[in-house]
Amino acid sequence: MDRVPKAIVMSLITTSALAWIASINQPDMMVAMTTYNPLSISLFTASWTAGMAAMMFPAITPMILMYNRLATNMKNRDNQSSVTIQSRKADLSFPSLRVILFVACYLLVWAVTGISLLLGWSVVMNSTIMTTDNSLFIQYLYGSLLLVAGAYQFTPLKRICIGYCESPMSFFMRRWRNGTSGAVNMGVYHGIYCLGCCWAYFLPMVALGWMNLLWMGLFAGIIFGEKMWSRGIWVAKAAGIALAITGVLVAAGLLPSIVSSATSMTGSEDDPANDMTMMILNNTANSNTNGMTMSDSSPGAPMSMPDNGAVSRGSNNESDRMAADYNNRQTADPTANDSNSNGYSKMDME
Repeated sequence: MDRVPKAIVMSLITTSALAWIASINQPDMMVAMTTYNPLSISLFTASWTAGMAAMMFPAITPMILMYNRLATNMKNRDNQSSVTIQSRKADLSFPSLRVILFVACYLLVWAVTGISLLLGWSVVMNSTIMTTDNSLFIQYLYGSLLLVAGAYQFTPLKRICIGYCESPMSFFMRRWRNGTSGAVNMGVYHGIYCLGCCWAYFLPMVALGWMNLLWMGLFAGIIFGEKMWSRGIWVAKAAGIALAITGVLVAAGLLPSIVSSATSMTGSEDDPANDMTMMILNNTANSNTNGMTMSDSSPGAPMSMPDNGAVSRGSNNESDRMAADYNNRQTADPTANDSNSNGYSKMDME
């Protein structure tokens, strides 16, 4: 293998590995779905595109290598020369730039797909799932989505798209264009064919919240098998059967964990955090109600939360009246002090 193909393979592997690392921490998809915040949508798009690079680059390596070889041969033919040292130096600049454009346009298709899936599913979610408490309806919705994804694996369109992905030469024989515009054109077309081959895997990832490393790794393995094996259609059919069976089980309510994991993103079902919050709020409300009841039942307390200043002023006035009465009695009958003192002393003793 020449230097340029080796560099392409190493670049794809390195980019894919870095994209897998970047996919460990992903932004909250629900923020973008519910608020349509441009920053949140941009973060999701960047994370989604990195995820596509991580999942798809190993599977499209043969296609990119084939394009590089054809572009190099076309340039050599235009120059009417064989592969020489000068043409090898040219390969580092001329075809490599077109390879970069080819891959960039391929990723652009997937970036637009990610935004479309996000916004399209957010309309469905905000108008149905977020506004209903009917768990049966949610089960049927998610089950139907998985059934559609599974059934698509057996359609003629799936077979056509996977045929072009499996055979790079047949793709370029049909879609070959020269020049830089040709690289852009073929990159977009390859992305569209790849989308037609794999969209059924990515719709559940967005709708059911499966954008994590476990599901990404599973679907990446399926896609790699589809594209690298000459009988990849059997891999697609096996995946379709698995998706259809999962959809039936979800619709029948036999896989509540999938529904709960999906609806927990939307907050349509109570989670432990919400239950704890509601319990705290209820306890607070009950304590306030009890405090008001006790205050209302006590005599002479018309308010549940008496003013401290009013209480203090009432106590001082009462103390002044008691002191004035005591002084008046002492002035009227000087002997009352002793008798009262003795009486108080006896009462205290008793």
